[in-house]
Amino acid sequence: MKLELRGITKRFGALVANDHIDLTVQSGEIHALLGENGAGKSTLMNVLYGLYQAEEGEILLDDVVQKFAGPGDAMNAGIGMVHQHFMLIPVFTVAENVMLGHEQTTFGGRLDLEAARAKVREISARFGFHVDPDALVEGLPVGVQQRVEIIKALSRDAKVLVFDEPTAVLTPQETDELMVIMKQLRESGTSIVFITHKLREVREVADRITVIRLGKVVGEASPTATNTELASLMVGRAVELTVAKNPPVLGEPALVVRDLSVIDPQGQVVVNNVSFEVKSGEVLVIAGVQGNGQTELTEALLGLQPHVTGSIELDGKSLRNRSVRKILDAGVGFVPEDRTQDGVVAEFSIAENLMLDRSTSKPFVKAGNLQLNFLANFAREKVTEFDIRTQGIDSKAGRLSGGNQQKVVLARELSRDLRLFVAAQPTRGLDVGSIEFVHKRIIATRDSGLPVIVVSTELDEVVALADRIAVMYRGGIVGIVPADTPRDVLGLMMAGEPAPGTGEAA
Repeated sequence: MKLELRGITKRFGALVANDHIDLTVQSGEIHALLGENGAGKSTLMNVLYGLYQAEEGEILLDDVVQKFAGPGDAMNAGIGMVHQHFMLIPVFTVAENVMLGHEQTTFGGRLDLEAARAKVREISARFGFHVDPDALVEGLPVGVQQRVEIIKALSRDAKVLVFDEPTAVLTPQETDELMVIMKQLRESGTSIVFITHKLREVREVADRITVIRLGKVVGEASPTATNTELASLMVGRAVELTVAKNPPVLGEPALVVRDLSVIDPQGQVVVNNVSFEVKSGEVLVIAGVQGNGQTELTEALLGLQPHVTGSIELDGKSLRNRSVRKILDAGVGFVPEDRTQDGVVAEFSIAENLMLDRSTSKPFVKAGNLQLNFLANFAREKVTEFDIRTQGIDSKAGRLSGGNQQKVVLARELSRDLRLFVAAQPTRGLDVGSIEFVHKRIIATRDSGLPVIVVSTELDEVVALADRIAVMYRGGIVGIVPADTPRDVLGLMMAGEPAPGTGEAA
């Protein structure tokens, strides 16, 4: 099925999210939609899927104009979407999820689960998915859950499939398997719109590439274009995609973690007997698929987890059983993975957010009085230094884009007098230009002699920043390996395989 978008314009108040966008996806083509965070890619696809109504423009399928009042109309017309965050009910089986919203009944009025099972088996066999229709979704690996989403869309006769950042939660091996699946879908005649910010994947699988910047189509590119060319087209300037860094100048172990375990409120062990060291002047990257204990580990370092055993020492002093306030005052900088919940106070101004860690002491407060002039000058300096896109330092943080909120958090933490820097998913939601900036700041922090911990699910980022890599799986550390460890080995470790030469997983 041929998809054509003509002159799509979508506004949110004064913001023009999509500005007269034209896009054509031929039948049996993988068309990549590439752009910075906030460029308008997801908005455009939400218009296509009937979630938003465009103020101007037309959607055509096989040259016939369509009118979608909602997602049901889009699905009935043959459009399916595989969302970044899966739309599955964990306690339902695969078959139950596939039939949800499109339930068939038997002659007696009972749900026809057997028909759903048969559909799952048929699609699974056609594409080699190996999905059990009676398996509970909550027990399936992430990569298999994504296949369930694809089966769901195909079971409704989708002729156009939209993949929205589909590799965000996959291991490298699962990503490779998805690329194979996308090619199989293309060969079967399915048209695919592939939204991503990962240039390597675009070049590997796309037939054509459309680049969007600031809500407008700025050009088309061939998959033969280099990563540098694609990044420059996305951002509008030259971008350094490789992290320039010298070999680390290592000092003594500054952070020493021994036999650390964390138990969650349900009594489950989510971090299991973890030990590691980080030396001064070193970046230790903690890699792994999201949900394998990385969040709880970083929160334990910051005193945010109540049920922790083991020891945590920074510069020979224990951080265990200390309040978050005292840990921050000890010189620990922290970028949380969820900036909206834990990084900024949405109703506070940008200036107020930039002083949160130091709102009770000099130079921001003297004799109990807030030093407004100092705060204003400091905030303007950081807005410029970290390229925070805002109308002014008095704007509420909650009105910023996600990437700009992240820059506020980074500016605040990196402007303190630190002894340890911990950054969880530091570039999540940032465009390639901002990623370049953040990576340089992290390496500069390491080169200043500080120990740095980075938690990342992005393998390119892991390899770019790490001096050593610790891979987590199901709460344990599978192994700690050098930064030049091959990607395929890291991918196997992220799936639970033992580190090379160890013989068993941690």
